[in-house]
Amino acid sequence: MAVDRDHVLRSAAALLTRKSTATMDEVAKAAGISRATLHRQFAGRDALVRALESLGIAECEAAVDSARLDEGAASDAVRRLVRGIEPAAGLLAFLYTENQLFEGEEVDEGWSRIDARIAALFRRGQDNGEFRIDLTPTWLTEALFGLLASGAWVVQSGKVAANDFHHMIVELLLGGALRREES
Repeated sequence: MAVDRDHVLRSAAALLTRKSTATMDEVAKAAGISRATLHRQFAGRDALVRALESLGIAECEAAVDSARLDEGAASDAVRRLVRGIEPAAGLLAFLYTENQLFEGEEVDEGWSRIDARIAALFRRGQDNGEFRIDLTPTWLTEALFGLLASGAWVVQSGKVAANDFHHMIVELLLGGALRREES
């Protein structure tokens, strides 16, 4: 019987976003396969996490593409981006805590591509006077990822309704990023 790798990855992502310390046995059970079958697909947890990283990058890039970051007001593009990334926020929250993905020489260049595109959006907002210039585009990009992860965790914990995710992220980020008229 052929194993559907995408199903295994999505099952692993769903489990690990709820329980980041899940064992490979628990991942296999969640995917409906044996541990041996899981190990044939992924040699160990590190290989599984790397595959989840690729999935997360692909989902982020798709969200960035669909958000049309170069169109309209930068704040509207941020709103579209958060809406597009929302389905992958749990996976991103899990990946955000996997330090081995962001240490050393082997950082996937996919993250750099995503960061550059989002930072360019914030820079565009600064250039057109929409966003504050005292906060760097790099900082705003990292703040966005941190808010996405925090939003995913608080929704997952049941402390906040899933319907509030978009509003919470966008309002907090833009509330701090938008340029205000000085009084």
